[in-house]
Amino acid sequence: MAKNDATHHANPLRDSRDRRLSRVAGPSSLVLFGVTGDLSRKKLMPAVYDLANRGLLPPSFALVGFARRSWADEDFAAEVKESVQAHCRTPFDETVWKQLSQGIRFVQGEFDDDDAFERLKTTLAELDEQRGTQGNHAFYLSIPPKAFELVCRQLSDHDLAQSDGENWRRVVIEKPFGHNLASARALNGIVESVFPPDSVFRIDHYLGKETVQNILALRFANQFFEPLWNANYVDHVQITMAEDIGTGGRAGYYDGVGAARDVIQNHLLQLLALTAMEEPISFNAEDLRAEKEKVLAAVKLPKDLSTHSARGQFAGGWQGGEKVKGYLQEDGIPAESITETFAAIRLDINTRRWSGVPFYLRTGKRLGRRVTEIAVVFKRAPNLLFTEHSDDDFGQNAVVIRVQPDEGVTIRFGSKVPGTQMEVRDVTMDFGYGHAFTESSPEAYERLILDVLLGEPPLFPRHQEVELSWKILDPFEEFWASEGLAPESYEPGSWGPASADELLKRDGRTWRRP
Repeated sequence: MAKNDATHHANPLRDSRDRRLSRVAGPSSLVLFGVTGDLSRKKLMPAVYDLANRGLLPPSFALVGFARRSWADEDFAAEVKESVQAHCRTPFDETVWKQLSQGIRFVQGEFDDDDAFERLKTTLAELDEQRGTQGNHAFYLSIPPKAFELVCRQLSDHDLAQSDGENWRRVVIEKPFGHNLASARALNGIVESVFPPDSVFRIDHYLGKETVQNILALRFANQFFEPLWNANYVDHVQITMAEDIGTGGRAGYYDGVGAARDVIQNHLLQLLALTAMEEPISFNAEDLRAEKEKVLAAVKLPKDLSTHSARGQFAGGWQGGEKVKGYLQEDGIPAESITETFAAIRLDINTRRWSGVPFYLRTGKRLGRRVTEIAVVFKRAPNLLFTEHSDDDFGQNAVVIRVQPDEGVTIRFGSKVPGTQMEVRDVTMDFGYGHAFTESSPEAYERLILDVLLGEPPLFPRHQEVELSWKILDPFEEFWASEGLAPESYEPGSWGPASADELLKRDGRTWRRP
């Protein structure tokens, strides 16, 4: 066992109520490549501070930045402090910052600069000696995917990726994990030729959100959900990730990638897997991943992709009282681009539990509001008693899991309207994290960075999951490319193009309006 890798293997005699002790990282450092990018400034560096402020990082922790800027350690520390004060979730505490800042270092260099990686090696050796990081180092590649291979090779060539058995070395890579199945396999081959598979952490920040993890608690810790969670009772499932903004300065990345590759391949298929999976025998990584992979392997594509998929591109117009540009007018977008900003698909899962239950996935920009949710919609109750009502008078029961922004769960059911007549109307029961718990939910990156330092991988998809996801999406992408048609235009502030509504209408269903 690597030294201090198992702080979570705590003393079994300790007070079992003190759950925090099992989640404190051991001596280690986090090396950030791409520290000048938005992700590092707005998410990663504040998350590190928030972990320290919550007492979840040890005194022997170090944060190392690697970038082209000609910064001294003090300059980088000032940048980190500015990011933390602007974006941290917990109150800023000068004492916590002083402790954390003593372990902040900076290495200047390009990715192809051998001397820079030698300086990084020297810096980490000094931290082992001065800060007691004990050779435990995680490398976070917050960089374009095209640079993954070069940085991984450099880490290997300079003996930074290898563990001697007494310590650990890990690498963290951000999505996208390739742009199709072939590129994902090539990327996995590159990364896993340098780091062992169990030392590769593929970050999907959605899997760090409290509500995503609550899917497992909702299903398997409650007796009254799981017996109904199957084709006998469920009519269909809708999984939505909607944004009310445009590309938001990501034009260089987004164009040519599009909504389906950006969101459906990773976020939404992961949510589908968690919603549809069988109960794992434990929460360890192998058991959890095995059940998710079974679901993804059982996904069946529609025979006719043209009638069971939709693509759209937002036009210019008015949204929320503000005049907004269309996608083709946004800075950095080619005027002839046929990249979609909205995508919707239907999938089926070929298992006994889900046979005949369609899963509808949709995502888009410039939609009606920002929301991510999973709606499990149940079959209509037989209208035997309420004969004066038509079937259409009764809505369908639903369990709606809100992933963001108002994390919680809503249950929709029919109830009698007060009065002398027997009139039934849909009502909702709502659970919100912010109302039910005094603790505020940690940012997703707090949870994920801590899991990396602890070596706990259940929330991170391994390469089999990534490849199965591309196997599902690639046929849609190839079909859309073969058509060569521009996506259908839709108004900003709407819920997507008319073809998305037609997709469900053909099945006798309609999209929810969150």
